[in-house]
Amino acid sequence: MKVAYDLHIHSGLSPCGDNDMTPNNIVNMAYLKGLKVIAVTDHNSMLNLKAVMEVANDRGILLVPGIEVTTREEVHILCYFPTIEAGMCFQDIIFNSLPDIDNREEIFGPQLLFDREDNIIGQVHKMLLGSSKYSIDEIFTLVQEYDGAFVPAHIDKRSFSILSALGFIPHNIDIKAIEVFNLNELKSLERLIPLEKYRILKNSDAHYLGDISEALYFMDLDSFTTKSVVDYLRGRL
Repeated sequence: MKVAYDLHIHSGLSPCGDNDMTPNNIVNMAYLKGLKVIAVTDHNSMLNLKAVMEVANDRGILLVPGIEVTTREEVHILCYFPTIEAGMCFQDIIFNSLPDIDNREEIFGPQLLFDREDNIIGQVHKMLLGSSKYSIDEIFTLVQEYDGAFVPAHIDKRSFSILSALGFIPHNIDIKAIEVFNLNELKSLERLIPLEKYRILKNSDAHYLGDISEALYFMDLDSFTTKSVVDYLRGRL
């Protein structure tokens, strides 16, 4: 089955995410735009996942447990998991590895926690925009341990991407999918990486409601489950 997706959306937990990126606002905007599969991938945390998942279930939208990890090399990696339990175990490891530095809300913005009714129920005080202590290789290994999918984020961007940091994609890790922010940049990437090796995702990286993708990009799944999405991203389908 072909389903429209956007697997890179930030909630108000990400300090760079707008405060209107609440569970209901995200899910209802995705519903209005015709999306069937979404992922909320906040920076180094998944603490809004359960609230968004409850709302998504009510709308018939599949929410894939996800997180955008910053590696030791300052590379952003999208990590997706087949179950919420696996995702939360992984996020605990990442969160605990972040530097013990308080977020500066006046500079970076608040890090808001919501319930399923969009009520603010707290804030995360540790700064989520820092780098974890884990390298790209170590993150890949951790993701595999939790049967997840490892997807380098926005590889065409000039900062926080695997190509801007390394200039290449390591051959020692078995990456099956990559994310491109601007599809018009694909041609320029051919001199750096063999694009035919990878499944290419086009996500929004939305920090504002209006930026969430329209139903323009599709993946072909064998079932409407989070495991099927992860299998697709791992090249198993």
